[in-house]
Amino acid sequence: MTQSDSWPALPLAEWKDTYATLHMWTQIVGKVRLALSPQINHWWGSTLYVTARGLTTSPIPYKKGVFEVSFDFIAHTLEIATSLGESRAFRLVPRTVAEFYSKLMDALHSLGIEVKVWPMPVEVPRPVRFNLDESHAAYDGEYAHRFWQILVSVDTVFWEFRSRFIGKVSPVHFFWGSFDLAMTRFSGRRAPERPGADPITKEAYSHEVISMGFWPGDGEIVKDAAFYAYAAPEPAGFKEHRVRPAKAFYSTEKSEFFLMYDDVRSSDTPGQLLLEFCQSSYEAGAILGNWDRSNLERAAVRARNA
Repeated sequence: MTQSDSWPALPLAEWKDTYATLHMWTQIVGKVRLALSPQINHWWGSTLYVTARGLTTSPIPYKKGVFEVSFDFIAHTLEIATSLGESRAFRLVPRTVAEFYSKLMDALHSLGIEVKVWPMPVEVPRPVRFNLDESHAAYDGEYAHRFWQILVSVDTVFWEFRSRFIGKVSPVHFFWGSFDLAMTRFSGRRAPERPGADPITKEAYSHEVISMGFWPGDGEIVKDAAFYAYAAPEPAGFKEHRVRPAKAFYSTEKSEFFLMYDDVRSSDTPGQLLLEFCQSSYEAGAILGNWDRSNLERAAVRARNA
């Protein structure tokens, strides 16, 4: 596999319709996991995970066993497998969100899995109930495959970066609400409560964090795919701190550092460039936020980055 295979081009304008549809499909699958899985701090019990073929819910408990729902972006199928040896699958092809919702619920029902989800999308403008959404119906398999290939490469780098931290740290996981792959480090201290925050935000940011992730972009403030990093609460001086590589920048609209994906993929060493962005943005938040770094980081890694 060449570097261009594992870090392919992903111009938002070329796949924005597929992105919008796939966003809704992943929300439906994610809500199934959310409805049936134990609630874990910071909503970790609702996320999806990168696999060797796509994205998965991981095992979900139900009655006498578990089941798992997976997107396969090689064969382009949606698969449900149970610990009882049963399975169901259907093709990922251009189809409306309403049809996808119906097919998934019918497939679960045929396996004896009864689940009730709130059929309203989250974290998107002008949401339409899944069972009524006839407008999102695009699926370009080539771009879905490219997106997954990038997730695999980024997931590998993020797990390497995660391994350098011995404090509380999240898995590398895919948030279907915001449609991003993310990883979060914690200082160990509670954060000031955010006035007027909704229950999701309140739980997500109950403690001090520094997060980094990969996101396809919004075509407006962040015009194409990009990596991001932020500290919450943001310490004084964070936005002015020098973050590497040189093309990284701070967005006052988003209150986050960004590094455009194309600047990474065009590098001779994209993985190392991404690690540099993760490490330097983490250091900005940890130093300015007075984190207890000697007890949170592996000594060898800390010495190497001193």
